[in-house]
Amino acid sequence: MNPQTPCCHNPDCRASGQVGQGNMGGHSRAEQRYRCATCGQTFAATQGTPFYRLRTAADLVTLVLTLRCHGGPTHAIVAAFGLDERTVAAWLTRAGQHCQQGPQHVVQQGQGDLQPVQAAERWGKLGGRRVGLAMARAVPSRLWLGGVISPHRDLVLITTLVQGVRSWGRSLTMRVCVHGRASYVTAFLRVFRDPVHTGRPGRPRVVLEAGLLLGQGVKRYGKRRVASVEHRVVRGTEAAIATVLATTHSGTRINTADVERLNATFRASLAPLVRRGRALAHTEAALSAGMWLVGWAYNFCWWQEGLRQRAPAGAPWKWQERTPAMAAGLTGHRWTMRELLCDQVPLPGWVAPKRRGRPPKRVLQPAIAVAT
Repeated sequence: MNPQTPCCHNPDCRASGQVGQGNMGGHSRAEQRYRCATCGQTFAATQGTPFYRLRTAADLVTLVLTLRCHGGPTHAIVAAFGLDERTVAAWLTRAGQHCQQGPQHVVQQGQGDLQPVQAAERWGKLGGRRVGLAMARAVPSRLWLGGVISPHRDLVLITTLVQGVRSWGRSLTMRVCVHGRASYVTAFLRVFRDPVHTGRPGRPRVVLEAGLLLGQGVKRYGKRRVASVEHRVVRGTEAAIATVLATTHSGTRINTADVERLNATFRASLAPLVRRGRALAHTEAALSAGMWLVGWAYNFCWWQEGLRQRAPAGAPWKWQERTPAMAAGLTGHRWTMRELLCDQVPLPGWVAPKRRGRPPKRVLQPAIAVAT
């Protein structure tokens, strides 16, 4: 038990969400519980993780989720481990919700230079209907930037994805390559702009970010095949986009090849995303949980052959393998699946409640003394 790792989960505690402040201590090694010295409450070591209040061993849960994350069929897992399908689905939902909230703070704290970015959307199969799934990817580090699921492939879906891309970047100076859907242009031109406050009354003028470069690859089909691809420069110049692509080794022309390759990885791991198959997700929450689990395992746990670097001189190996999170500077080592699931999200810091009426006299006395 490491008292520096957990944080207090009491929202009314002054030390809530603070890690490594010395307020957490061991309460029971046998029960794996910590105690906060500030508020006096005790917390389980698994609180804030998918293992919280589970009677099944954590090793078995991790093994099952690893198999599901690599495309293992549910009926095979049920037959091999003697589990119930509803149990496996509940574990997957827990892990997906944790991954949606867990390593997200690692990416947002990094605020790295993720450009250029590629975005694309596709269909996912549910019971009796389809849903739209949009995802974004940073090309240099191959980092998956998250995804959005919506009942329709419309402007709302793409706008939500673009807002996430803006929050993940360090600045608004962004180079983006997208598909030919017109909603991408509308969403990026709406999200990547800020109001200019001049002090005058009225609504401030909204100005688009000058460093935004936006390119589109418009595909035209004939007989269910790609007949031609038109490369459009929506924002910026063709020379500026070509310079960025050459600098980051992302090709010589506007393309979405990286995010399309990522779609193939997700199709191999999530059966509801297969183009022609009988497997489907029963609910939108199940598809979302599977997407987040596969996405963050891809970022933190899976080696990428294209990201490896030559090992330093004198090392016993030739290549230094890296994950997308390591290439983006978010972590210094490859995470295990257990480490990914046990990563606790720091809670928001405690905020003192607002006091109504006049402040107490003990607060006013120092101010009066200074004035005199």
